Amino acid sequence: MMTDQKPDFSGLKALYVNCTLKRSPQKSHTRTLIDVSMDIMEKEGVKSECIRLVDHDVAYGVYPDMTEHGADKDEWPDIWKKVDAADVLIIGTPIWLGEKSSVATKLIERLYAMSALQNDKGQYAFYGKAGGCLVTGNEDGIKHCAMGTLYALQHVGYSIPPQADAGWIGEAGPGPSYGDENEDGPVGFDNQFTNRNTTFMTYNLLHLAKMLKEQGGYPGYGNSRKDWDDGTRWNFENPEYR
Repeated sequence: MMTDQKPDFSGLKALYVNCTLKRSPQKSHTRTLIDVSMDIMEKEGVKSECIRLVDHDVAYGVYPDMTEHGADKDEWPDIWKKVDAADVLIIGTPIWLGEKSSVATKLIERLYAMSALQNDKGQYAFYGKAGGCLVTGNEDGIKHCAMGTLYALQHVGYSIPPQADAGWIGEAGPGPSYGDENEDGPVGFDNQFTNRNTTFMTYNLLHLAKMLKEQGGYPGYGNSRKDWDDGTRWNFENPEYR
């Protein structure tokens, strides 16, 4: 029995970045799980979009536009506009050798490149946005991959709600991946643990993003880089002066 009134999430925007190694139109098992979360978003009236990063010519580096630092081409500035406009960012990654994909690492490095930008309060640009991740594989490593991904998101300024990760893995060793067909139908689709965690992750991200957006993000007291650079120290006292 539900006791809470149904919230209105329709003013929110969500961006999923699929960090599969496979270029379109190859099937991405990570995208198959992303679709489960996106379906919830869309039913809640949230405008959502999924980008497959490997389909774009995104340069390596930790600057906002790597063409200013020797790269011949860099599509990141255009992708950044979508990241900046989203209230929620979900990184989807497969597991390779127990780690998130190299594409996910590149994405995180490019997010880090934008982390010095500031909002109107002088806070870092990702303040007031919610972040989470989805992980797929056919052995083990969901928590390990989520640990590094969620740490990186909070480090650059995203807010992480409870249960902000979900994923699916199969039995150890070579075998079917999420959504592959077997004699009982698509693998993983009936896994209650994955279904529950994906649902909880999606709604927790929406709840947090809605709360942050309605209150205008975080107050600037005590966390504005602009104010700090201008000399404001709030209640901080340098230990050497005590």
